[in-house]
Amino acid sequence: MTALAHEAPWADTGPADQDTPRPELDEVLWQAWESMELPEGFHAEIVEGFIEVSPTGCYAHSQIADKLRRAADRYLADSPYAGHQDTNVIHGRKVWIPDVLIALEDAEEQDVVEHGVGINASAVKVVVEVVSPGHNSITRDRVRKRRAYARAGIPVYVLVDDHDLRGTVTVFTSPAPGKADYAAEHRVPYGTDIAIPEGPAKGFVIGEAITGPPRGDG
Repeated sequence: MTALAHEAPWADTGPADQDTPRPELDEVLWQAWESMELPEGFHAEIVEGFIEVSPTGCYAHSQIADKLRRAADRYLADSPYAGHQDTNVIHGRKVWIPDVLIALEDAEEQDVVEHGVGINASAVKVVVEVVSPGHNSITRDRVRKRRAYARAGIPVYVLVDDHDLRGTVTVFTSPAPGKADYAAEHRVPYGTDIAIPEGPAKGFVIGEAITGPPRGDG
């Protein structure tokens, strides 16, 4: 396990009583989320008791996500799994939109939620976030979504972080839902290959062909 340069900020405990059922608040947030009409280029998620509205990623952000999804599709071509983008992942009344996720190419009927509004988190094998600039975006992907995905038991969380040193990729595994964290993590700098260690995408390599060289090179 590789220590993180930003370990202290990641220790943020977040909003109180995250694991305490709050059905009324969850339902209110869900109804508000369902009724939102956002301008083009924005999307909304429900993360740790808040509706968070974010703009579509910049070109560099989208380029990494697109390359990763296309490479994952090639790797998974002989399997029933595929990479997906712009897909709502639902866990209870929480909603997340990862930059990339890996799940069955054709979801099972029981995994499609609320008349097709999204896919159950239990059907997702890998989630990927490409960190956007700005303090709130960085904290969301490094801290709040890490906790949220672990609570949902998503087996693998990949964090592609342009803003950590000269760029890093971290693979989190072994979710511990009760602790809202992953028990294992492996972090490498841009320019070093890192592979998904388990699941249908086991052996899929994320390297310089996807992330580009370390930031500041070239």
